[in-house]
Amino acid sequence: MTIHWCGTGLSSIPGLRRLIDGGHDVVVWNRTVDKAREAVGDIATDIRAFTLQALSDALHPGDIAISMLPADQHVPIAQLCLQKDANFVSSSYIAPDMRALDGQFREKGLVSLNEIGLDPGIDHLMAHDLVARYRASPAYHADNILSFTSYCGGVPKQPNAFRYKFSWAPAGVLKALRSPSRSLRNFSELRVNRPWDAITAYDAPLPQPESFEVYPNRDSLPFVTDYRFDPAWKLRDFVRGTIRLNGWAEAWGPIFAEIEALEGASPAEIDTALTARANALLKDNSYAPDEPDRVVLFVSLKAERDGKPVFHETWAMDAAGDARGTAMARLVSVPVSLGVEAVVRREIPAGVHPAPHDPRLIAAWMDQVQGLVQYLNRVDHLA
Repeated sequence: MTIHWCGTGLSSIPGLRRLIDGGHDVVVWNRTVDKAREAVGDIATDIRAFTLQALSDALHPGDIAISMLPADQHVPIAQLCLQKDANFVSSSYIAPDMRALDGQFREKGLVSLNEIGLDPGIDHLMAHDLVARYRASPAYHADNILSFTSYCGGVPKQPNAFRYKFSWAPAGVLKALRSPSRSLRNFSELRVNRPWDAITAYDAPLPQPESFEVYPNRDSLPFVTDYRFDPAWKLRDFVRGTIRLNGWAEAWGPIFAEIEALEGASPAEIDTALTARANALLKDNSYAPDEPDRVVLFVSLKAERDGKPVFHETWAMDAAGDARGTAMARLVSVPVSLGVEAVVRREIPAGVHPAPHDPRLIAAWMDQVQGLVQYLNRVDHLA
């Protein structure tokens, strides 16, 4: 069985190196072979130029293909896996076209494991853990009012005037700002066309309390079911969102205006404009060599009865880059490598799946995450 790791970009290297160091048979694929050699040439023995045809020629039954390439490559690689009786892994959200392959993966006894990076990924593990803990707690009651929030973001460890530095594809950061969101606020569905229309303050439960700016991201509501909330639960709030440093919205005001000005332009024009703007921003807002980045993640579940909290726990995580790599790269790619090993051990059932809700896997993976961060703790707000 061979592992085919496709893509050696900013968020790939620590997990890839972990698999190679662990003795797995790994073929490294990248569009630019020289960049892959620069990243892992010291330990990788098989580095190849990526094309779908080249990967197709190399895939064998039982192999695993990991896509750390742009999102538009995930479904074609997953379809290739189906043709070759191989398994598929990625850190990205499950797109509708990927979900539509569930029946074929199940029928063939193959796995498509997705959403196992940082966000989505580690946040899913935390959410599953909190829901399980709530169900098992003495506070569990049908009359409780529940609120759930999950906020994650990469921010500069050393804040700059722009209040942000790019730790993943810069064009992707700007394009994400064009995505509408859907969440639940005060028992009502909240739809927001642009993130800057729904920015609020968030006080994070860190050892040294710190305030951030947050906004809802994508469509939160399908995760009510994914996180196994009972349909009968009384749900006040349910928000999955992005976290930024205070002052981010003000610093990014001109960028928001540029994005709004693109309304009515063609997809090609929008893509060209955002890519050019992102590349210009990257010149002044990229991480210097050995400069630490920072990742923060807070997942919270609160239950109230008669206006008083009866259960309130939060997973709080604070990580910084170090000699092992950037915090973003570690926290995206190491969980991917854990997912690959779970597929190897047949711990993931056939079909298209997000990060697992199995308590045993959650505990094991969170132990691994603990070794990657400076601060990780489950905070009991009622203690």
